[in-house]
Amino acid sequence: MTLKDRRKALGYSQERMATALGVDRTTVGRWDRGETEPQPEYRPKMAALLHVDLLTLDALIRESSGSPEPDAGAPSHDAYGPGEEDMIRREFMRVLAVTGALVALPADEADALAEDAARSDAAGYLRMNEHLWQVYQLARSKHSVRPVVTGQLTTLNEHLADGPSTPAALCAAAGDLFQLAGELAFDRNRYTDAAAAYSLAASASKEARAFDLWACALVRHAYVETASGRYGEAVGLLSVAERVAERGDHSLSTRQWVASVRAEAYAGLGNLRECERALDEAEKVVHLGDHAHNGGWLRFDGSRLAEERGARYAQLGRLDKAEAALDIALTQLALARGQSSRRRGAVLVNLAAIGAKRRDTEQLLTSATEALRLARQSSSGYVVRKLQALQAEIGSIVDDRRVAELGAQIAALSGT
Repeated sequence: MTLKDRRKALGYSQERMATALGVDRTTVGRWDRGETEPQPEYRPKMAALLHVDLLTLDALIRESSGSPEPDAGAPSHDAYGPGEEDMIRREFMRVLAVTGALVALPADEADALAEDAARSDAAGYLRMNEHLWQVYQLARSKHSVRPVVTGQLTTLNEHLADGPSTPAALCAAAGDLFQLAGELAFDRNRYTDAAAAYSLAASASKEARAFDLWACALVRHAYVETASGRYGEAVGLLSVAERVAERGDHSLSTRQWVASVRAEAYAGLGNLRECERALDEAEKVVHLGDHAHNGGWLRFDGSRLAEERGARYAQLGRLDKAEAALDIALTQLALARGQSSRRRGAVLVNLAAIGAKRRDTEQLLTSATEALRLARQSSSGYVVRKLQALQAEIGSIVDDRRVAELGAQIAALSGT
């Protein structure tokens, strides 16, 4: 089915579709004929008009243009050159800043009656946000999701600019979307951009008095600090996140997620006792119900406990404990449906690091080579960062040509 088929099936003429989207009728005609594709900012609203999700919309667009289905086994690459990438990044940050400013504007008391109507609008944004989180988690290349997120932010900007006030429900929708925007930046190793997005997320969530959403924004901000090796600063952020989460919904896993990331920060500081205490607190997530997370801005469900414990013990040099936990994690990932290349890659890098510490060349090469393959396949900045850290571990093993070649491959991957 093409875009034209779907449009006509729902009774939309070209004129009516053009009016709904704010474009010229000839633009819709070019989309029908596959001569051009809808720009990212139009896609969320178009998907809503056609009663499809964004992945289905993409399939309709490809069918209209005659483009082949992407090869699921091939690695994804960004279609932007260096100059255009920087321009898109600046545009992304501009949209973030504008939405953040609009959300922060104080509401007039006289406009409080508009709150009920705004709740209905916000529900639509929250549904789209939920869908975008799902697309982000399933995407082979996380960066490919950014145009659609930018389009959603642009649409939210326009809504906020047209309204006389910013009700709490829309603030919560913005806080949700800012966290996803931060995730996109973080996965690209854009720490400053990620921190800016998470700060806006925390601000919007605070305005909405959405305590769990607010705490999760702070947790994500703490990830930026741990990735930069600023473990003391991360502990400070997580202490605030813990206090905020205490005011939230205790049936959710927010507090356990805070504890999990606090374990990473304490491992970075070399504090085994506090790290293990935090890990034990995080494991209390298994006693919560099936609805302890929402699969979007809160995804901590306990499925990564073995990975987390193994990674923390590896940080602390407790190699036997680390390897046992990581082996369990690999088994769990192999049994899981739709296993994450990003997660498997991270576990393999940790196992490779253990091999390096033991000077077990075969374990190092086997695990790191597979992690390299997954990093190329997923275009994950997270796995690349872990591989970069691995280079410091393998630097002392200079008497093996295969290890030297591995280091060169990591360096080449880091530079792309």
